[in-house]
Amino acid sequence: MSLIEIFTDYIYDKKDLREYVKQRKNINERGEFNDASLIEAQENLERLKKEDILTYNAMYDTLREYVKLGHGEITEYPINFIREFLKLYKGDYTVKKMYENYKSGLKHYHHDA
Repeated sequence: MSLIEIFTDYIYDKKDLREYVKQRKNINERGEFNDASLIEAQENLERLKKEDILTYNAMYDTLREYVKLGHGEITEYPINFIREFLKLYKGDYTVKKMYENYKSGLKHYHHDA
């Protein structure tokens, strides 16, 4: 499997990204995120799951909706998903803003359909 396929599997199956960081050290490909960013994203995922399980689940539901719509490259979906979590808890980027921002991207796909 390629690095992006492994990364995608980790995201879709809600696996711990710290394990992905370890696994990818054996693959001679460049990933989108550095180790520290992936660990930070994992910590933010865990924090959101603990503090707001409804939004946590809604984020994954929205990810599945992106996949279902099938617009764009399949490799973009998990990358964009993690990018949102890397913004979370920084400054005024709240859970609500993250979810609204991520969900609003679906509207753009509907307009293109």
